[in-house]
Amino acid sequence: MSGASTDGPLERPRVRAALRDVAAAANVHPSTASRALNPGTRGRVNAATAARVLEAARHVGYQPNSLARGLRTSKTFTIGMLIPDLTNPLFPPIVKGIEDRLSQDGYTLVLANTNYDLERETAISQAMIARQIDGLVLATARRSYPLVHELLAAGVKVVLVNRTMENTPVAAVTGDEHIGIGLAVSHLASLGHREIAYVGGDADASTGLGRYEAFVARLHEEGLPLDPSLVAHAAHFHEEPGAAAFAELLDRGTRFTAVVAANDRLALGCYDVLRERGLRIPEDVSVIGYNDIQFADKFSPPLTTIRIPHYQIGVKAAQLMLEALADGDAPSLTIRMTPTLVVRASTAPPAPCA
Repeated sequence: MSGASTDGPLERPRVRAALRDVAAAANVHPSTASRALNPGTRGRVNAATAARVLEAARHVGYQPNSLARGLRTSKTFTIGMLIPDLTNPLFPPIVKGIEDRLSQDGYTLVLANTNYDLERETAISQAMIARQIDGLVLATARRSYPLVHELLAAGVKVVLVNRTMENTPVAAVTGDEHIGIGLAVSHLASLGHREIAYVGGDADASTGLGRYEAFVARLHEEGLPLDPSLVAHAAHFHEEPGAAAFAELLDRGTRFTAVVAANDRLALGCYDVLRERGLRIPEDVSVIGYNDIQFADKFSPPLTTIRIPHYQIGVKAAQLMLEALADGDAPSLTIRMTPTLVVRASTAPPAPCA
């Protein structure tokens, strides 16, 4: 027929499944469905009923309305996180641990990279607060860090990861540096090394100072001398500053047979300089790192290092944040996770003196 449309019948727009649809499909009261769908209250529902509700939600295509949920609870169910260097392989497992734990309670993690820029850190944190995040996880804190005091004074829940602060009541999760660096020094001492060098990181960070103090303490415990000419500090925990610090240390001319690097990226900087100088690892110098980042076993030679449970650090940091959000009076704990020694091919007994 002339003028008739050749198109098929118009489809009605899909109607978003509502909570009552889930409840009807699961044959439960809407309040029961609501509790079962909320990770924070699911434990109050019989396990079999909760499973039936979750299956019903999948069947009807139900998606929770986080905006409406936030309006009911005065929460956005969003946690911010500041990272100083997104390229650092230290952070992905920490972030994954945080995300995995937060998602169990219906929270979303929002990341921001700060490039070690204090002004940027302040601006980003203010922007996140303006968007009503429920808390902030900081991997950027320094030993003295006014931003944390400002956040706490504003009532923002804060948890630190891989950092602690001096004389500040703020929750933190990190590796135990005294144990970790102690394992590194003891491993080298057990191989027969007595002249041990150290390449550290930024002493303005708790990790920089703490690892150096642990190095000095374990040398003393092992009965080994501390030679200041065998200590160099890099400006940051990166390969290039590590290479510069290690080159300076070599140029001093003090003999040593092994070096402890305060993280694996600094160790990689040591590798570069040793190769440039025609020195072999571990025949001429043994090298041990810290963190056991991804691909440390692919270094040439594979790097002996201290393994930190970064994923578990993330999980624990998220748990502290959730506890702080649930209870405003929760104590500000500092949790130190236990590291382990991973022996690979970069360490060996020192070569006999000629």
